[in-house]
Amino acid sequence: MRQVSIFDEMYPKYKITKPIRLIEFFAGYGSQALALKYLGIQFEHWKICEWAVKSIQAYKDIHFTNESAILVGLNKEQEVERLYKQGISSNYNEPMTKQQIQKLSLEQIYRITENNLITHNLVNIQNVKGKDLEIVDTDKYDYILTYSFPCQDLSMAGKQQGMSDTSTRSGLLWEVERILTECYELGTMPKILLMENVPQVHGVNNVQDFNKWQLRLEELGYKNYFEDLIATDYGIPQTRNRCFMVSILGEYSYTFPKSIPLKLKLKDMLEDNVDEKYYLSDKMLDYCLGINQKENKFIKIKNATAKGYLEATDGDGIDISSRMEYHRVTVQKDKVQTLTTSGGNDVGVVIGTYQYSKSDTFMQGKNRLQLGKDTSDTLQTSPKEGIVNSDLRIRKLTPKECFRLMGVKDEDFKKCVKNQSNSSLYHLAGDSIVVNVLMAIFNELLKKEGE
Repeated sequence: MRQVSIFDEMYPKYKITKPIRLIEFFAGYGSQALALKYLGIQFEHWKICEWAVKSIQAYKDIHFTNESAILVGLNKEQEVERLYKQGISSNYNEPMTKQQIQKLSLEQIYRITENNLITHNLVNIQNVKGKDLEIVDTDKYDYILTYSFPCQDLSMAGKQQGMSDTSTRSGLLWEVERILTECYELGTMPKILLMENVPQVHGVNNVQDFNKWQLRLEELGYKNYFEDLIATDYGIPQTRNRCFMVSILGEYSYTFPKSIPLKLKLKDMLEDNVDEKYYLSDKMLDYCLGINQKENKFIKIKNATAKGYLEATDGDGIDISSRMEYHRVTVQKDKVQTLTTSGGNDVGVVIGTYQYSKSDTFMQGKNRLQLGKDTSDTLQTSPKEGIVNSDLRIRKLTPKECFRLMGVKDEDFKKCVKNQSNSSLYHLAGDSIVVNVLMAIFNELLKKEGE
């Protein structure tokens, strides 16, 4: 979906000509910063706002790899109080209590404090004031503020409580409004805003709030342009569909980037050698497939129809397609579906012959089997993603493969992995933005040679 005004062509397109100072709200590991980096654009990491300890660590490791801060005379009680007031979180959902922070070792507290200082982190958006952004010299710098506010109350897989209620995670959008209003009162506004969220942000249940948000931005002096973009249109084989809105201060227009042919397939994103721990054991396979050993049958897959059903025969060559229609599958030849934040597809993909029984439930709902796929489903924050593999073996995507499917280069993944568990890596990937899409969006704002 795209919002277009008949007056858009009356306004000139805004092109960035000044040095960029980047402000990332809900920063994660900094996909927006990676996009500018991969485009070869010089910019300053001006501020981030991220409360999750694991995400802060990832941001520091990727973007400030070799930097450290000298903290002299560190007092644990004082630092506990500081981190408590800043509102750090260990679970992405709520701030840590003072008691929880006190249980951390001095080394852990030191590291969190150091990471916040190095990344210029404002931590919890609810505690941020407009003046904290320190937007100055707007005649010399273009400030870009990005905000990918939580989607769990908007998405189909989430709670669907909407963003009207400021007590919900998605309701944190209105904290962005408060901060921008304070910036407006100070007379120092970011030149460009970039929003990212699920398409449901402008769906029937949320459109009134989305329109209210756009109207408020217009009152603050911004022109807004939004469109749903899918990662497969920008070079990444993942069917991740997200809404992006570019807001530009002043009378300017913006055109979203055109799609490009998808050249990569899922197999191009996979590692050559994968640890055995990523493969499902026979016991887990039986559990996932719901196999009743007394009723095992072998099914030969003949074809996957356009509707997403299987054509199949059993071990005696009898057509059982009608029985298989009960177990609908998603078939997309060159893609995997979106890596989301809502829980997981529990099984991977099998090629050839697999076991089946009347009690089999593995193709129902979120446990659907995905066959013959070259493009990833939407990545999720839990480590349950499945992929195509031969020899009747099923395995999860590795964290590196998930990061590749989010457009992150291997050298940056290597920086990130050293201080993260596998579960946190899966969460970081599924909760992020595809870098290639961001690169395409930013590229439309950059002044090119000859312009």
